[in-house]
Amino acid sequence: MSTVLTLPADTRGVIRHTVFQSLRAHRAGAAGGSLLLLIVLATLLAGYLPLPDPLTRNLTQRFVPPVWLDAGSIQHVLGTDGQGRDVLARLVHGARTSLVVGLAAVVLSGALGLLLGLVAGWRGGVVDTAIMRVIDAMLAIPTMLFMLVVALVAGAGLVPLIMVIAVTNWVTYARLVRAEVLQVKALEFVSAARIGGVSSLRIVLRHVLPNILSSFVVVAALNVGTVILAESSLSFLGFGIQPPAISWGQMLSEGRQSLATSWWVATFPGLAITLTVLSVTLLGNWLRDHLDPRLS
Repeated sequence: MSTVLTLPADTRGVIRHTVFQSLRAHRAGAAGGSLLLLIVLATLLAGYLPLPDPLTRNLTQRFVPPVWLDAGSIQHVLGTDGQGRDVLARLVHGARTSLVVGLAAVVLSGALGLLLGLVAGWRGGVVDTAIMRVIDAMLAIPTMLFMLVVALVAGAGLVPLIMVIAVTNWVTYARLVRAEVLQVKALEFVSAARIGGVSSLRIVLRHVLPNILSSFVVVAALNVGTVILAESSLSFLGFGIQPPAISWGQMLSEGRQSLATSWWVATFPGLAITLTVLSVTLLGNWLRDHLDPRLS
């Protein structure tokens, strides 16, 4: 008996309506989704917004305070940094880096973890033991230390940064998927499919995978915030995004030296990181409650 069903159009419409109603009823999730939507829209429309060039330096406009403070300028709503660059413009363009790294790293690490977790859980035996020993070895090393070592080898830049975070995060998904596969493959409908002569690949794709996807998607959504923090941390330490590319972690690092006199240079990037991670977490919590109440 197959677990994958094709739903008629009207049923899919009811499901979309139910999802929307569930999100509206979950106030924290709705707030997180709305905030994240604003951040994504600002990122997509960054080139069309009336903002100064985020890379243009103007040493005569160094450390201009936000518009609501004395000596503030309407041309620089959130002030400027030590090189006269507009903080708001850099925040908007830096959001693109955080979101791209967050989504790309989660997709890559999730795909690798899903594949290895499926193989380990379904095959068992020596294959399972080998994969689990690799996972145990990686978990024995502090995550940030491991990221720094891999970053030194891979080098700086957007693509190496995504690869570094993906390589160090797949173990989370692999452990989850393996545990879920072990539970599902012991169920009666999987045993019936085996007795019926269905191939292992078909059983995994049509019976096992659909039953573990909800837990996998929830963990992946919640992990986006963790990846954004990892990217910001590496960029802050100088192992991530390099100029002229813009990153919130990089902005935070540049502003820490003038925190006592020009607090806005570091405060607003830090606030942007906090709000983005918070919005992703709130939306992920709603997704957890909606898709898999067992994880609540």
